[in-house]
Amino acid sequence: MKRQKGFTLIELLIVVAIIGILAAIAIPNLLTAMQRSKQKRTMADMRTIATAWEARATDVNRYNAAGLTFPTGNATIDNLTTYLAPTYVKTFPRKDGWGTNWGFGVDQPWGDTSKPAQVYAIISYGKDAATQGSPNGGATTNFDCDIIYSNGTFLQYPEGVQQQ
Repeated sequence: MKRQKGFTLIELLIVVAIIGILAAIAIPNLLTAMQRSKQKRTMADMRTIATAWEARATDVNRYNAAGLTFPTGNATIDNLTTYLAPTYVKTFPRKDGWGTNWGFGVDQPWGDTSKPAQVYAIISYGKDAATQGSPNGGATTNFDCDIIYSNGTFLQYPEGVQQQ
């Protein structure tokens, strides 16, 4: 009797099932890793902006250029790019890791030379690009939570296993 070449239906179904199981394990891990890398990039960019902003403050003794209460004075990306790049930072990161515009704040209006700002804040609105409203501060476990950096430290930051 001549044996046919190729796979039987059962063998093909087993291979497809194994591939399905591997995909079910790998895809969620890949998606989480992609979001985690965006978080890390965002936090690194926030440190870059803060370092430049603080270097300028050392030179001119002012931030106007943010506690957990986000400062109400508005600083725009154009303000910061004009005053920080290229002297204090070569390339200014214009968006966070998710492609969303940064939020910036200072405790005094930008350009007010009579009152030097002593507090600044940088905010990334997270994966959902929406403000939390009233952030809790400290560690967060959700990619949608805001990341807040103010006066040399993260006030709200991702830590531990993150939820989608």
